[in-house]
Amino acid sequence: MKKFLSLLLAMVMVLALVACGGNSGGAQPPAGNNGDAQKPADNSEPAAPADPMADLVAAAQAEGELVVYGSCEEEYLAAACEKFKSLYGINVTYQRLSTGEVQAKIEEENGNPSADVWFGGTTDPYNVVAGEGLLEAYEAQNAAHLLGSQYRDADGYWYGIYKGILGFMVNKDELARMNLEAPQDWQDLLKPEYQGLIWLSNYNTAGTAKLVINTMIQKYGHDEGIQYLVDLDKNIEVYTKSGSGPSKNVGTGECVIGIGFLHDGITQIVDNGYENIELVIPSSGTSFEIGATAIFKGAAHPNAAKLWVEFALSPDCVEIADDNGSYQFLVIDNAQQPSQAADFGLDPENVMDYDFEDAKNNITTYIEEVMTALGGGDDRFQTE
Repeated sequence: MKKFLSLLLAMVMVLALVACGGNSGGAQPPAGNNGDAQKPADNSEPAAPADPMADLVAAAQAEGELVVYGSCEEEYLAAACEKFKSLYGINVTYQRLSTGEVQAKIEEENGNPSADVWFGGTTDPYNVVAGEGLLEAYEAQNAAHLLGSQYRDADGYWYGIYKGILGFMVNKDELARMNLEAPQDWQDLLKPEYQGLIWLSNYNTAGTAKLVINTMIQKYGHDEGIQYLVDLDKNIEVYTKSGSGPSKNVGTGECVIGIGFLHDGITQIVDNGYENIELVIPSSGTSFEIGATAIFKGAAHPNAAKLWVEFALSPDCVEIADDNGSYQFLVIDNAQQPSQAADFGLDPENVMDYDFEDAKNNITTYIEEVMTALGGGDDRFQTE
């Protein structure tokens, strides 16, 4: 009996020690530690990584201003600037200039630009000023949405926002009155019956005309391409300052055959009601522009300029183009294409393999050679 009571007493003591000593898991955490070393002392969640876009927006808003030179059509330029202002509360001023005019202005200002960004217009002049060190490289986050590497400068000096096809716009009524057929290819434009009927833009002021030079040289070879432009000159009535100039005069009949981007012809048909315009894609092949945006070196508002590039590469910007008379193909994967381009049978892939590097490296020389071959130009070459 004594043995039983002794054993019972021992068991009670062990149980009492377990109840009072109480931590079978080892050492207690240090004073002031709640046992969860991964959480802050106030039990809040770990801080999320900083949002670089939010930081950029804040820095741009602190600058509060942005100045834009635009080489797209003014209606779209104005709408894009207003959209940017409404999204970010940044005051925007803009001026519409041809690509050649922007190039000349930025070269003259030589690193002390009066604008922050360039918006719209074909990339040939962009490449010239980039080569002169007058654009600022920037690696845009939204460039991840571009449809291909051809739609950006490899070093980030410019980014594509749209794609336009080069072709002919003709006034069907005027051609019928003259008992003439519409030209179907580049060589057709050299026919003597088209003398005085063709309009093109000025090689010195318009990116569109620079693209025509590169296209002919790449299509026919250097000497033959320049000779083609000399022969074409015999049939040209006017060289307009801006690339869209010929398209704006086809519907009225002042220009019977205009060379330019076919989306400009769509604008005249859809928005201005000129159903007498026919669009022609050259049968042996044509080239295309990439409309771009870029930051000027030495921009007074560098963060607002970077934010503009991100905006330009977003649906917020490019999807308002077709609401404002611009029907180019879009080059980012998260934007909805304008239906009008497809409605008129334009295929963004039905273009020649354009050598952008040759154009980038040689266009300044090519312009000089063409103008020399044309005798320096005359009053047909509009600059105003």
